[in-house]
Amino acid sequence: MTATVETLEGLNRRLTLNIDAAAVDAEVGKRLAQIARNVRLDGFRPGKAPMKLVAARYGGEVRGEVLSDALQKAFAAAVQANNLAVAGYPRFAPGEAGAFSATFEVYPDITLGDLSGIQVQRPVVDVQDADVERTLDVLRKQRVQYHAVERESRAGDRVHVDYVGRIDGELFPGGEAKDFPLILGEGRTLKDFEGNLEGMRAGERRTFDVAFPADYFAKELAGKTATFEAELKSVHEPQYPEFDEAFARSLGVHEGGMDKLRDEVRANLAREARRRIQARVKEQVLNGLLACTPIDVPENLVAMERQTLREKAVADLKARGMKEADIKLGDDVFDAQARRRVALGLLMDHIARTNQIGVDGERVQALVNEFAQSYEDPDEVVQWYMQDPARLNEVRALVLEEAIVEWIMQRAQVNDETITLEQLMGNK
Repeated sequence: MTATVETLEGLNRRLTLNIDAAAVDAEVGKRLAQIARNVRLDGFRPGKAPMKLVAARYGGEVRGEVLSDALQKAFAAAVQANNLAVAGYPRFAPGEAGAFSATFEVYPDITLGDLSGIQVQRPVVDVQDADVERTLDVLRKQRVQYHAVERESRAGDRVHVDYVGRIDGELFPGGEAKDFPLILGEGRTLKDFEGNLEGMRAGERRTFDVAFPADYFAKELAGKTATFEAELKSVHEPQYPEFDEAFARSLGVHEGGMDKLRDEVRANLAREARRRIQARVKEQVLNGLLACTPIDVPENLVAMERQTLREKAVADLKARGMKEADIKLGDDVFDAQARRRVALGLLMDHIARTNQIGVDGERVQALVNEFAQSYEDPDEVVQWYMQDPARLNEVRALVLEEAIVEWIMQRAQVNDETITLEQLMGNK
């Protein structure tokens, strides 16, 4: 067997493989002889069928198997002899004079660009007492209870309302409801609609106009004015729990009361801040890496990544209740993301291999412990990770990614920027 390598466009290569036809014929004969010893053909006892009939029945299939094996072996030997890094699977095709061609892609040669040109703005956040109190207030509001009152409605109240809306005297789709629940001032409906419900008592009726904005999501209503007839059915005012031991217990803190709860909230906020800072920094580092080291990516790998992304998206949509037949997701939806993921995977693998960056077992354990702290029973979560090799491998991959990002940051330009927790969370 001999092989020659031809460089095609980009990462594509072609090997011309010359297979020993006599060796293939000999192997085909050997396998057919083995089949003939036990095969059952109509009119013949087992193992007594003429070789001519056995060859007619099984010869094509056997020759295909033998030729496939020979091509795979020849391809593997040629790849090794020519020191080729094959990406994906080869496509075999018959050529001239009994030869075969194998077309495939290779991994790109990677030379890192100037990492010192990467600019990283790293947020610096200190969790303040006000952040803790703000979070506690959110938790308290999530546990609100409403009680009926005999007074005029005001912002913050929950009301139930019957209404009918018309445009030019005609009822429009979605313009009518019975016992519609609404928290005044929450912004679930148009401000003018909610505002006209304030100051009403249960049983009171009111007619008012509401102008739909020009950019309203329902295009058939955008820019139009509707007249609503509304009857308020009930008014309920909110009652929030006190910040006391009972409140702490409702959040799983059974000892230490509010002081312990505040400590836990502060720790949770600090963990979330670290995660968001890491995510922001990593995004900047990876964008910078791609910008300074553009590479060609094997189309085979991109196609496989597109398929993986599509399968995940379909599974997610099905879990949300969509039927698979109604899910229309073309390859173009995932192409940019797939190319980015493949390129980053190749670059980060190159950095890890050439700089001996490995996975630190202590960091794996520390990351598992950090994940577990967000749950009521951290020890149970730790065991859940440690007992499943697949889950643990996911954590190892994250640790390796973090180590690579840190390695790049040591060579990049990193500027610290002090911001508030709310700014980090995107609330300001």
